[in-house]
Amino acid sequence: MNILITGGTGFLGARLARTLLAAESVSLRGAAPRRIAQVVLADRGPAPADLAADPRVRVVQGDLLDLVQRRELPAAGTDAVFHLAAAVSGECEADFDLGMRSNVDTTRALLEGCRALGTCPVFVFASSVGVFGRRPGDGPLGTIADDTLPTPQGSYGIQKFICEQLVADYARKGYVAGRIVRPMTVAVRPGLPNGAASSFFSGMIREPLAGVRARVPVPADTPAALASPRSTIAGFVRAAEASDADWGHRTAVNLPSLRTTVGEMAAALEKVAGKEAAALLDWEVDPAIEKLVRSWPGDVAWERARGLGLKSDASFEAIVREYIAENPQAVRLATR
Repeated sequence: MNILITGGTGFLGARLARTLLAAESVSLRGAAPRRIAQVVLADRGPAPADLAADPRVRVVQGDLLDLVQRRELPAAGTDAVFHLAAAVSGECEADFDLGMRSNVDTTRALLEGCRALGTCPVFVFASSVGVFGRRPGDGPLGTIADDTLPTPQGSYGIQKFICEQLVADYARKGYVAGRIVRPMTVAVRPGLPNGAASSFFSGMIREPLAGVRARVPVPADTPAALASPRSTIAGFVRAAEASDADWGHRTAVNLPSLRTTVGEMAAALEKVAGKEAAALLDWEVDPAIEKLVRSWPGDVAWERARGLGLKSDASFEAIVREYIAENPQAVRLATR
């Protein structure tokens, strides 16, 4: 079996690759498991050393749209595509053309590449909970279900919703076996902040644990729908494995969500690492970030994912402890 992961050298892409390679085989669409022969990681940057050293891994560096338009990707024999590459929310708001090219144009080109293969590969598309948004003048969003009508309030969410519809139609035509998933905000991410407006959700935990100050640009009562990296990757893999009957209709599936608030996240940090960690949080509201983040849903139902056997994280404290266990070299403060 041959698998393509776009955004494959980034945090989630690399983690997905490690998960698949460790399993050694995968079942697509409910079929019998097949041995993984090759995982292609497509991204702008180099792969982590462990993946680059794996003989089953091929790294293709460059601009994804250019690679697809030159028909270098997807290669003949590709059985599954995990499309994770995207320009993130803050980038899309700052640069409209960048977002349209990186998200809409690239996704359409990649779908066309899969269509040209003529083999109907599995196509797992990582959309976003950002396709939902509170319209100006409306009340709170309330609970968001799998079939709630998306009303995105930012360029990123609009672009992701456009791509959802493209994947659904290519699936309807039989060009791909489409699997659209909506991950929650992923926390806690290791490494450096990215350009996403949601980046602070990880930074407010990661930086204090490293003994570094972190800005929290929203009030403590701001709701959040979160998931750990582990549970997010489990959702991607299950989407590829589910049979057509288990998956159901072609529309998107909300992945499992942990409902919390920014204040509760800070409290979990203090419980795990003490008042010293909590004191490193600088509560400085940024009206632009608050407006965008508050337009996102904080209460997401995920019944279809539950029906696929997926589970949410037990608590945000558990997510923090999982981050510490996986990244001990990044933690400078004593934890309890």
